[in-house]
This record gives sequence, structure tokens and C-alpha cells, in this order.
Amino acid sequence: MKAKITRELLRDFQPTDKVIDIADSEVKGFTVRITPSGAKNYGIRYTGKDGRQVRFSLNKNFPTTTVSDAREEARILLGRIAAGADPAEEKKARIRGKLTLFSFINGDYGDHLRAHNRTGEAIIDRLKALFAEYGDRPLTDFDVRLIDKWRAARIKDGRKASTVNRDLNDLKSLFSRAVDWRLIPEHPLLSIKRMDESGGKIVRFLSDSEESRLRLALNEREKRDRDGRTRANAWRATRGYELLPNVEENQFVDHLKPAVLLSLNTGIRQGELLSLRWADIDLDLAILTVRDETAKSNKTRHLPLNDEAKSALVQWKSQHRSTELVFPGRDGSRMTEVKTAWGKLLKKAEIENFRWHDMRHHFASRLVMAGVDLNTVRELLGHSDIKMTLRYAHLAPEHKAAAVQKLMRTAA
Repeated sequence: MKAKITRELLRDFQPTDKVIDIADSEVKGFTVRITPSGAKNYGIRYTGKDGRQVRFSLNKNFPTTTVSDAREEARILLGRIAAGADPAEEKKARIRGKLTLFSFINGDYGDHLRAHNRTGEAIIDRLKALFAEYGDRPLTDFDVRLIDKWRAARIKDGRKASTVNRDLNDLKSLFSRAVDWRLIPEHPLLSIKRMDESGGKIVRFLSDSEESRLRLALNEREKRDRDGRTRANAWRATRGYELLPNVEENQFVDHLKPAVLLSLNTGIRQGELLSLRWADIDLDLAILTVRDETAKSNKTRHLPLNDEAKSALVQWKSQHRSTELVFPGRDGSRMTEVKTAWGKLLKKAEIENFRWHDMRHHFASRLVMAGVDLNTVRELLGHSDIKMTLRYAHLAPEHKAAAVQKLMRTAA
């Protein structure tokens, strides 16, 4: 908004849930920013040498600094700008040699990650752990030689190339942001190439025998826990204790079986599964929606529910009508993991080297082996690049056989 900035205006102005910028009608370029918390900070706006609009804070606020004093300081600074100065660039030049990796992570870059990345806090923690020895190093002191040395040490310690590539991508993104914000003149790691990851990835999915054992173990676990609940209540009843909620024959004893059945039949990631809300599921249309804010790709996708997945959700919902989350934790908040119950289930089923995430591979592998084309599999998995889906291509040998068979010529 534009108005003459006065003591009365700022005193009486009520903050809103959005940041408000007031442009002074008396001195062009003089501004006040009012935050939702009620802070009223003086600044200026001007056009930089590259043609971009720049907002520069005077590092003074109302009422500590009077409007007249702030306006006069803004007038002087705007005069310097008219003569060719650029206070924002001057400030950046002063801090370039002092801006260290950790001060950047703990400051503006950390705030940016938390605001724009669903896993921002995890990325911050990982960067701090991975590059702890370089925490006090200025951003301008990083170069290819330094990071090549770090990467070689990681590989020597037994880290996979894919892991090192992922970690390095996080660091490169940090420097890209520093360049975008003109905190450093150039990206020091642009010439570093990704390491070759070929030959290291094996798609793990369940054999028919393993899947049968997994399903049998799920059913046995349900029966065991249901029978255990019945015995416990009989024991409590004879002593006059309060009975535990009864588990009917057509009910799940807990979240594990419906969560496993849903994962096997949709390929949903564990993080997406645990963030799933009943509002994301249309049982009438048999559609499950993974919202962009919970998806790893940050893109919404819609998954059809087959009969088994839909049936499991219908039954599970009848037991949890009052919850917002499909698979809530004990206190109703988001569950963080299912590691303990999952580990015991795999042990009972005698299945080794199979992670929860591998149910996603199992889903994709079964689709490909059933003749579903790779692009459809890509869409169901939410892969942004078909290259990620090509890992399953070898599971469709009949397609390759049919292709080479076309080379056969009809006998004359």
C-alpha cells in the first residue's frame, strides 16, 4: 500500500496474517514492512544495476527509531544510490568472506529449506553431519579439489556411489542458492560430475513363496493377537478389572495388516502412507490421492484401489471413523515408523533382506511381469523420470523375445 508514513499511521496500524509493505508517498523508495508479529521495520526499495527490484533493510524499527529519523536516513541512502552506489551489494561484499558453511545453514539457507522442502530439517541435519569438518570454512573457500578429496574418503569408507551422489547433490543445491542470492560470485562445484552408479542396484521383490509366507504370517499374527485379547479379557473379567476393547473376527487387530496390504497393492511410499488422511481416499470411486505436500516428488498423483486394497480400507475405516489420519499413532498424531512390528513379521515369515520400501519394488515388479507398460508403472509410482522406472524393464523378458522374433522372415 502507499501512504505517507507517519507516527500515527504506524502506531495505529494493526498487523494481519500477511506481511504488509507501506511505500512512503513523501520520499519515493522509503518503506516500512509490518510483519504478522507486529514488528515495523524501516527499509528502502530501489532498482539495482541489473534491473532487479531490491529491498534493503535499514536495520531500524518503529518506535525505537522515529519516522523522521528513518526517513532522513532513507533519503541520504537513496541519494547515494542515485550517485551509483548499491548498498545491498556492498553489504554482501562485506559478508562474503565471513559467511561460513554452518552460518549459512543455520541462517537463511536453513530457513529456506524448512519453508520450501518437506524434508528440510532432515537435509539440514545430514549436511551438518556430513560436512562437520568444513563447518567453519567460508563458502568462498570451497573448490573442486576439496570436495573430490571428501568424496574419495567417503568411497574408501565403503559408502555407495549412489549415497555419495545424493549427499553431494544436497551440497551443490546449497551453493546454487548462495549464487542465486548473490552471496558468492560463482558456483564452486559445477564441474563435479556424478559418480557412476551402474551395477550396484538390485530390485528386491517377493517370490511367490515369500509373498505367501508373508500373508500367512499376517493372518497368524492377527489370530494370535485376537486370541490373546480374548484370554486377557477372560482373566480380567474373573478379577473384576476393566475389559480391553474387544476385537471382532472381522476386524484388524492393529494397523499392520491393512498398511501392508495397501502398500503391496499401491506401491505407496512409507512416508506417504503414514501421512495419508481419510480425506485423501474416495472409497466410492476406489481412488487414493497422494497430495503434493506429502509426495516425495512434490506432485499430486492418484492411485486406483484394487479390490483387496479397497476392502482393507473399508474395514479399517469402520474401526477408525473418528481419526483424521488413516494410520494414526497411539496419541492420534502421525506415526513415525513401523519398524518393530515389521521386523517381527518378516522373521516369522522367514523373509530376509526385505525392507518396507521393497514392497514398492514388489508392486512395480509384479505390474511389469503382468505386462503393464513402463510408462503406466512410472505414473503409478510417481517417478519424475522414466529412467527411474527402467530398473524394472528386465522383468518383462517376453517383450524382448517378441521384439527379436519380429526379425524372423517368412520362409519363401
